[in-house]
Amino acid sequence: MKINGVSIPLPAPVSLVELLEQQGYPTTRIAVEKNGEIVPKGAYETTVIADDDVLEIVSFVGGG
Repeated sequence: MKINGVSIPLPAPVSLVELLEQQGYPTTRIAVEKNGEIVPKGAYETTVIADDDVLEIVSFVGGG
């Protein structure tokens, strides 16, 4: 699978929330796109990530 253009081996399918925790991403203040589709935060626990998926993860930052 790929996260933000970087290939990462995924030996078995996992839920998106599990993958985010394994990779050290906070589940707040981020947006996740899976294979070109935005994943709603309410679906993180039920969205299954497989080895052929492509994710884009962006963090929201405040400032001014």
